[in-house]
Amino acid sequence: MLKAIGALAFVVALLLSIMVHEFGHYLTAKKFGMKVTEFFLGFGAKLWSFTRGETEFGIKAIPAGGYCRITGMSTHEELSPEDEPRAFVRASTLKRLIVLGAGSFTHFLLGFALIFLIFFGIGIPASQPVIDRVLPCITEPSAPSLACTSTSTPSPALRAGLKVGDRVISINGKIVKNWSEDILIVRRSAGKSVTLVIERGGENATVIVTPAAQIVNGATTGILGIYSKIGLQREGLVTATKDTGALGSSIFTTSIRSLISLPTKIPALFRQTFLGDNRDPNGLVGVVGAAQASAATVSNHSMSSGEKIESFLLIIASLNIFIGIFNLFPLLPLDGGHMALALVDGFRRIWARRRSRPVPHPVDLEILTPVTIVVFVLLAGLSLMLLAADIFNPVHFNL
Repeated sequence: MLKAIGALAFVVALLLSIMVHEFGHYLTAKKFGMKVTEFFLGFGAKLWSFTRGETEFGIKAIPAGGYCRITGMSTHEELSPEDEPRAFVRASTLKRLIVLGAGSFTHFLLGFALIFLIFFGIGIPASQPVIDRVLPCITEPSAPSLACTSTSTPSPALRAGLKVGDRVISINGKIVKNWSEDILIVRRSAGKSVTLVIERGGENATVIVTPAAQIVNGATTGILGIYSKIGLQREGLVTATKDTGALGSSIFTTSIRSLISLPTKIPALFRQTFLGDNRDPNGLVGVVGAAQASAATVSNHSMSSGEKIESFLLIIASLNIFIGIFNLFPLLPLDGGHMALALVDGFRRIWARRRSRPVPHPVDLEILTPVTIVVFVLLAGLSLMLLAADIFNPVHFNL
């Protein structure tokens, strides 16, 4: 049941991402006065629609994408006199580039927004000032063991009466705000008394404990003999913004590298699809594989609800950044291919203007139809291979 919910959540998130992509095209086209006649999710037979202004919005039967139809995308489209000035091909190069690039921009915006939500709204796994386990003794780092020996140091935490579930409120009078940083007071107090204020059962109590001295990486460190509880910790606005930029940039760079190396991974995918080789979790994964990862995340009983949401959002954020980059590749029928044609038209206009020649007609998109078909067939073939691999030889995610 949980796996089905995870897969369904992924499908819904993917469709919403597509809608946001097309909405980017729609908003910028309307901003520049272009005429948008259709805005649909899916392809094929129309299931439902409504018209607002001059645009028909709706859903079609095959949920394999979506489109935003702008008048005048093709030079062969017959235009009425009133629509002629609003045609896409009549717009300036900059406006065409903005409209075409708006789809990928919204993917990036959504991806980074989801990452920010993780850091600022949900939190990331971090040690909490709550005792999860009290050890009976302190063992040597070189030979860790849960069993006490004659050479083991008795646990200062156990002797001081600390218990599982105690929350540390302050250390030596300093209020605990960041456990991973505030615990350094204990680390620097080997053999010295430390005053802890703890919360237990809704009441505060003062506990004096002397951390045991232990050599860790050549330095003397104070040890209490406890394991801290791991939980989600939200970051402040500045830190969350900084970490969002770092993680988002890392995903961005990794996505570019993955796309550049994509041709070299196809032979391995072929063997995994048709010859039974084990799937590589770091290899190519299709939409079904991503849905399987979402399902595995949601159904993972070792994760808390917050951790499941965090992992799911990270999958969707990474997917949006990847799609945004992929869509910018200068290949038809991708937006990047149309952007390349817009740049060519722009250079031709500048060239003609400098030589006092008439403005040339826009590049005929239909001339490049064979190239578009070849690219489409290659992408469709790769998608079908990924679909077969994800169904018959799925990736086993270690979640």
